[in-house]
Amino acid sequence: MSNLNDKVAMRHMDIYMEQEDKYTQTVLADTERLQSKLQSEMASRMSTQLSTPPFRWGPWRVEEGKQYPVLCRRLASLNDEFISHKSPTAGFDFTSGKRIEQKLIDYNQEAERFGGYAYEEVSEVSPDHRYIAYTMYDKDNDFFKLCVRDLNFGSLCSKPQADWVCNVAWAKGGQALLYVVTDHNKKPYRLYCSMLGSKDEDVILLDEPGENVHVNIRHTKDYRFVTVNVFSTTYSKVFLINAADPLSGLTLVWECEACAHCIIEHHHGYLYLFTNADRGGQSVDCHYLLRSPLNSSGPRKWENVFIDDNDLIIEDVDFSDSHLALIVREGERLRLCSVALPMQNNKGAVHLREVFPHFLPLPESVSQISPGTNYDFFSSIMRFTISSPVMPDAVVDYDLSNGKWEIIQQQNLLQERTRILYGTTSAGVNIPLSQTLVSNTELKAEDNHSWNDLSEFYACEQHQVISSDGVTVPLTIVYSHKRKKQGQSPGLLHGHGAYGELLDKRWRSELKSLLDRGWVIAHADVRGGGGRGKRWHEDGRRTKKFNSINDYISCAKFLVEKEIVHQNKLAGWGYSAGGLLVASAINCCPDLFRAAVLKVPFLDPSNTLVYPILPLTPIDYEEFGYPGDVEDFEAIRKYSPYENIQKDVLYPAVLLSSSLNTRFGVWEAAKWVARVREHTIYDPTHPILLNLTTDIVEENRYLQCKESALEAAFLLKIMDS
Repeated sequence: MSNLNDKVAMRHMDIYMEQEDKYTQTVLADTERLQSKLQSEMASRMSTQLSTPPFRWGPWRVEEGKQYPVLCRRLASLNDEFISHKSPTAGFDFTSGKRIEQKLIDYNQEAERFGGYAYEEVSEVSPDHRYIAYTMYDKDNDFFKLCVRDLNFGSLCSKPQADWVCNVAWAKGGQALLYVVTDHNKKPYRLYCSMLGSKDEDVILLDEPGENVHVNIRHTKDYRFVTVNVFSTTYSKVFLINAADPLSGLTLVWECEACAHCIIEHHHGYLYLFTNADRGGQSVDCHYLLRSPLNSSGPRKWENVFIDDNDLIIEDVDFSDSHLALIVREGERLRLCSVALPMQNNKGAVHLREVFPHFLPLPESVSQISPGTNYDFFSSIMRFTISSPVMPDAVVDYDLSNGKWEIIQQQNLLQERTRILYGTTSAGVNIPLSQTLVSNTELKAEDNHSWNDLSEFYACEQHQVISSDGVTVPLTIVYSHKRKKQGQSPGLLHGHGAYGELLDKRWRSELKSLLDRGWVIAHADVRGGGGRGKRWHEDGRRTKKFNSINDYISCAKFLVEKEIVHQNKLAGWGYSAGGLLVASAINCCPDLFRAAVLKVPFLDPSNTLVYPILPLTPIDYEEFGYPGDVEDFEAIRKYSPYENIQKDVLYPAVLLSSSLNTRFGVWEAAKWVARVREHTIYDPTHPILLNLTTDIVEENRYLQCKESALEAAFLLKIMDS
């Protein structure tokens, strides 16, 4: 079966999944009290009144006891005036200029419109603050529906209306909306322009029906242009659209003979291009920042802004009117710095340190720095989220003009610490903290407490593991100072290794329940991910996919051999492509793992990739291989979890979760479970369980909590058996 629209087959699948669900409940019946306890622990760490910090384009607010968030905005100044039509639908009155919030979108109400499920993919407020365009997932039809709401009246606009929308950008000061639609295989291919208030049909600006050609749009931060990225496996192009006249056509400003990452910004008469291609358009392992005069005569020429520096590798950039912010990697460490614009030099490309960057002092354990939306181009303050395996995400406002920074929001650390020390919870608080930036200096170890982290209670270690071919693989290990026992601790090894994505090593409060019970949490940055740039990704995809699996196995063996984890108490954890990674590793070394949790895993690539009509399949050819290519097909058959299950051996206990979602074939999970049970040795202490979840879990924080408690209870039960 490979089609969720096959009603007869789905009825049979429903019956089968009901039986699997009953079996899972029976096996885990003795953990019901434990699940309840774990769920209470995890829920107690969730604030019921958490709001994202407000920025000029609107804050998020989660209403107490509600499943979904509410999008709001409020006046930046008491003196600001806001003209309102006092619509009861909108439910606000800003004419008095009082500092109150206006509710823009209540996603709990959107859930009622969309069958009890609210999942938004994109949202953009117009530059004039009159409209908001957003897309909501229609789970019955498996597409995203475009909605445009008039913020003065609080009502939905009759135009534009479109399905299969994946991207939007405003133009003409908010009078025009550009949007991209996908085909039925989820490939973005067509760009439209809709004039709000006009009865004319939406105009097609670009149509790319080619099988592997994708279209993406975004506006520059000064709203002067909309950039259009067109890319395939063999080329990348970037076009500009004049936002003041979006129907005037597209102008080609960049192209290269590679599928490259390309982001263009406009700044005071220059176009800046951030890309992993060089000036000649050839794909490279690192990122460059290039620039070119906007109104250049003749063929456009791009020049490097910075000279190559292997000691400071640029990972990301963000622009304001007066400054350039850069996220750089120095060795294995991430750093954040700023440079004043325009840079005072006429020498062409320069070393980054020559322009006197100011570095934000960061703790050594930082694993991710994520720029905020930072819509206000003329503000000197930029927002970033700083993440660490031992520090709940810290939302930081970084003033580029004077070097000051402030933690404006962070998960309730007082509550986390109180639970560690006393086993009780306390009321939610936000801990404000301000510091002054230090230029070109490191943060000393004794200053780590300034970041309100949990290093007092949990250790974070970085290791380099030698893989089977001699390549070193980063491994991050987290454990409780008081609970870890050398050679006796159970462990959970997390991996993903696909799409060039960074491994998510952020602090997750649900894992605290395992850490406080003596578990070691480890993150393996295997090839195929984005931990070390493009080459790292290239070396773990298609015919080189087995490198990812070998890296993961090497990390697992390292944990056991170094007695970080007990030899019979190691579990694997993987989501989606990470599920493929863990399942393949189990096939290779079933005795290395005692348990595994596989969440909506990709388990049968040999069959799934043969059907291009399935969602996401054409996109996955470049990652997992094209079955029509002999070399790719042989590689797929070699690593496929379904086809390489060993016979007559004892497999670890496995909890596999899947859902009736067209993006993930539930039949893959069912087939894999059935074959493992058929081929391997039966042992009631090594159950193979299939748990069917709903689509709503991913966006519902209470259901997430329930599922995390189930996974933790399963792991604790298995390790104690």
